Order: sequence, then C-alpha cells, then structure tokens
Amino acid sequence: MATFTESDDLWGAQFSDVNLSGSRFVRSDLSGAVMRGVYVERLDIDAPWLLEDQGSMLVNGVDVAPLVDAELNRRFPGRELRHAGDPDSLGKAWTRLEDTWAATLRRAAALPPGTEDVTVDGEWSLAQTLRHLVMATDKLLGGAAMGLEQPYHPIGEPNVEYETDGLDMSVFQTAKPSYDEVLEVRAGRVAARAANCPLQ
Repeated sequence: MATFTESDDLWGAQFSDVNLSGSRFVRSDLSGAVMRGVYVERLDIDAPWLLEDQGSMLVNGVDVAPLVDAELNRRFPGRELRHAGDPDSLGKAWTRLEDTWAATLRRAAALPPGTEDVTVDGEWSLAQTLRHLVMATDKLLGGAAMGLEQPYHPIGEPNVEYETDGLDMSVFQTAKPSYDEVLEVRAGRVAARAANCPLQ
C-alpha cells in the first residue's frame, strides 16, 4: 500500500479515475478539495474544525455543516454552550462538560481493567486522552492565563504536531504512568481550573 507523508507535496494534485477506496487520511489538509462524479458510500469524515469560522462542506451543492452542527448538539446536550460569551454561560458550559466527563469516568471504572489503555482505529486510548487534557489545561491555564515559562506537567500527552513544530519534548516523561496517576493529575487540573488557583 502506498504511503504519503508530510514530505510529499500533493498540493494542487489532480486524481482522475483513481481508486482511493479504503484510503485513510490522518491530520491532512483537504480544505478546498473538489470531488466530482465520485463514489462516497460509507465515507467517514471526522473534521473537528469544520464548524469553526463559518466553515462549510458542500455535498451535491448543499452545505451540510449546519446540519452536522445541529445533529451533534442533539446527540450531546450542552454542546451548544461551547460558544458561551459571558461568565455565567461559561460557568454552565464548564459544569456540563465536567458532568459529562464524570459520567464517562464512572462508565470506564465499571469496565474490565486495562480498558482505559485500549485504542481503536489508531485513536488515543482513554488514558492518553486524559493525559492530553492535562497538557491542554497546562497550556491554556498555566501558559496563556498564568504566564508560566514551563507550565507542563510531565505526565501530559502532547499533540502529534508538538514535536514536528520544533517544541521541547523533554518536558514530558517517556515512561507510561499508571491510570491512577493519570486520574489524580487530571483531577488536580480540574480543581485548579474551578478554583482559579495555581497549578500543582
């Protein structure tokens, strides 16, 4: 199977009568791509930033982005609060978010041991996701809000682009922490955010 990476510049490429069925595009920029006369049955798209900055996606001339947004809000009550613009609404959004995470962790605790480290289709496991939330909280609260020169806890899980962007990976530990340690550090980040206090 052919593999293309960031070293392969396919910008502006044209694919005609090419079989791309079963292909997988990960962290790829397909903005502005045009597809004509294509077969897209069972096409699966995960585009986290599609709905930001008035993004659009046309399918047979119909912008489906608003439809996707409405359906996601229906499936995940409270999601519509993510664009809260005042302190009271932000507080409600944070409460709803933490309630959802608490329910998720309760479900995970009822599953067989080791489930928290299971990955599906190359996605992060639950433990890795929690570690990334630690890193993200440190970046926003410790870095942006508090101005700490080095805000990161060693347990944090950086995004894939962190290293390729030339940032210092040595601040993160390479040894895999226990799930209990992950939960403890994550809980500390949540408490710090709720109390607006310095990170520990």
